[in-house]
Amino acid sequence: MSRRATYRFLSVVALFVVAFGLSQASAQGGAAVTAYSPYTMFGIGELQTIGATPMRAMGGTGVAWRSAQMPSMINPAGYSATLPKSFIFGFGAEGNFLQNAQRQYDSSGAYTTAKNGKNTINFHEIAVQFPVAKRLGIGVSLMPYSSVGYKMSFLDQSDEIAGNVGAASYTYSGDGDVTEVKLGIGWEPFKNFSIGVAAKYYWGKINHNYTAAVDNNFVGENSFYSVIGADEYAISDFKFQVGLQWNIISNEKRMLTFGATYDYGGHLRNKITKSIVLNNTYSTQTFYENKDGQMRLPHMARAGFMYHDPKFAAALEYEFQAWGSSNDHFSEAVNNGLKVQYVDTHTAKLGFSYTPNRFDARNYLRRISYRVGYRWGDYYQAYNGQRIQQMAVTAGFGFPLKFMGTSSIDVCFEYGLRGSHASVINSVGERVGMIRQDYFKIGLGFSLFGEDYWFVRPKYD
Repeated sequence: MSRRATYRFLSVVALFVVAFGLSQASAQGGAAVTAYSPYTMFGIGELQTIGATPMRAMGGTGVAWRSAQMPSMINPAGYSATLPKSFIFGFGAEGNFLQNAQRQYDSSGAYTTAKNGKNTINFHEIAVQFPVAKRLGIGVSLMPYSSVGYKMSFLDQSDEIAGNVGAASYTYSGDGDVTEVKLGIGWEPFKNFSIGVAAKYYWGKINHNYTAAVDNNFVGENSFYSVIGADEYAISDFKFQVGLQWNIISNEKRMLTFGATYDYGGHLRNKITKSIVLNNTYSTQTFYENKDGQMRLPHMARAGFMYHDPKFAAALEYEFQAWGSSNDHFSEAVNNGLKVQYVDTHTAKLGFSYTPNRFDARNYLRRISYRVGYRWGDYYQAYNGQRIQQMAVTAGFGFPLKFMGTSSIDVCFEYGLRGSHASVINSVGERVGMIRQDYFKIGLGFSLFGEDYWFVRPKYD
């Protein structure tokens, strides 16, 4: 390896290690869990929107994104766009403002609306991209894949319970997340046609806890247990992704690119540690159990187009996730006749970007990129056969900087909702209102494009 290549490699590794350390410090500080939703009680949790900050501002598009100055985090075929003697580095963080609302019905059909909320902040992406040969590039990225976070409690004072123990309280809570590390290579074997392949490593822990306790003032004569249970899922597995990009139109004035990816899903290796503590008036008993879990990831296909010229860019994409076909036997029967089932999802994405004049030296506002987007689709769970719709409206800005190459600071905003106030399911003769989630996200990303002089050893007189 030449001296220049050595400096390049060490610089890339140093940037990635520093950013990775910052992300782990954030996670250990308790900010890793970004979800706050009862829907995360089941499965792998709430899926995060992947991609760099500019693409999230454009509705979460990016499968046809091809840039020599910003990381391609969705399609490994985009790694081949990295220029010789350069590298691309990206880092992003995201703040979430979440609110849940549920209509609670009484026997007459009247309802009150209960609400709660939570604010979180966490890193979102780390990405490094660099060339290894002409039209051959490598990309490494780290990003959150899913997150679990919920807490619910209620008091049971029904006649049957009151006649024995007075009252029983139940608490359910959960937290955890799954992180994705991706290493891929992109190659342009023919002009305007690129292919890529990537290995993905998933790791993380998800905890589900529950407590059932009775009133201290027993009404009956028997001894009753309080139960404390905890299930810990330790996840660790590899998956693969393939992708392609084809520049249908490519000249100095405009470019139209078609992109597609396929992610191999299937069984996600995980170990479950179950612990149960039983307490009564005379003793405490603890039970442990270790076993293999049955968690899976979906097979996923994305396809879309992206057009851009010096001022304008537009992207249109479709995404399919095969949850139902692989997870039918993971349907979960919950108390009171409620059944949770995994279902296939379909998502459409649309995004636009406008930059008045990126070379205008007199007016900085004309060099800023203005972005908007929209996303609509399904959530991957159905409750008693009722599917959950979700949508998001996005916007953002790209602020160009001049710092040893070309850099930018990107900001994205996203307002979204999942579910509906009007959705109601019947459970054992009772009307149960579905939970509607409203959220607002703010993302901040930093992109650095380094050219050859980043890797030249300085000389001093």
